Amino acid sequence: MSNHRSVVINGDLGSGKSTVSVELSSRLALRRISVGDMYRQMAEERGMTALQLNLHAELDDAIDSAVDELQSNIAKSGEQLIVDSRLAWFFFHDAFKVHLITEPTEAARRVLARPHSEVERYATLEEAKERLHGRSESERVRFLTRYGADKLRLRNYDLVCDSTRARPDDIVAMIVDAFEGRLGGDILRERPPLMLLDPMRIYPTRELEEVGESLDRGFVAEVGDAGPRALEPLTIGHSGPDYYVIDGHRRLSAAVQNEFRLVPASLLAEGEEPVTGRLSANDYFRVHVTDQVVDAWQRAHKIELPVPALS
Repeated sequence: MSNHRSVVINGDLGSGKSTVSVELSSRLALRRISVGDMYRQMAEERGMTALQLNLHAELDDAIDSAVDELQSNIAKSGEQLIVDSRLAWFFFHDAFKVHLITEPTEAARRVLARPHSEVERYATLEEAKERLHGRSESERVRFLTRYGADKLRLRNYDLVCDSTRARPDDIVAMIVDAFEGRLGGDILRERPPLMLLDPMRIYPTRELEEVGESLDRGFVAEVGDAGPRALEPLTIGHSGPDYYVIDGHRRLSAAVQNEFRLVPASLLAEGEEPVTGRLSANDYFRVHVTDQVVDAWQRAHKIELPVPALS
């Protein structure tokens, strides 16, 4: 393999990063390091569970300092690795950086299905969603305070992949193809990240009538025959946890109708970055992702999009 970079993978609880990193390690024949395993070892040495140690880390800087120093030293060693860690992207400067995202309800379901010894106990799915969001935000604040590093900023990464409906083996195959230069090369070279998004979670920004022949059966069949990898990347905006299409409604419609689990996309703007001279990505979302636009899209495609965070 000519690519000698490490691959680092992050994502919140329930995103599937452990499953993906294990399979990726096998596919690329590289040693895998998991910061979660480091935490479990540290917890055992202190007579605590990993969960107890993680909660304690919110109050004790020494725990994060020890783990972060270890990650920094591993990164400096130069060994090519697969690293499962929510902050390795910050320490491994030259690595191929993968960020996994997941719809919050699906992430909560996955976490609830794990043995209670591995995670905090939750009484309901809603409680799990709320507590996982709280844990993620707490972790984000810790990283911002300590390093000024925002784990939610997509431009920190080379590849952003939605694991909500995609199978782990499909995710691994696409990571390998991107890593080895067979997928999304132009985007990765010129303006990362390459995004692999679930078309069922992307919001439209135009009236269905403006999209034109989005429901044309011939075009839908043509896209289906070619498959998701052959699809011209959508142009995407990102606001909070939500993703919306700026250019590529017809292709997105065909992907939804073909029930693709992932489609390629490029990121035009996120947060306060400008989409146009007048509107930031957040403003563009508020202006163009209207109830009327979303309702018409849902009726035409017989799907239900998640409730937007900014609604």
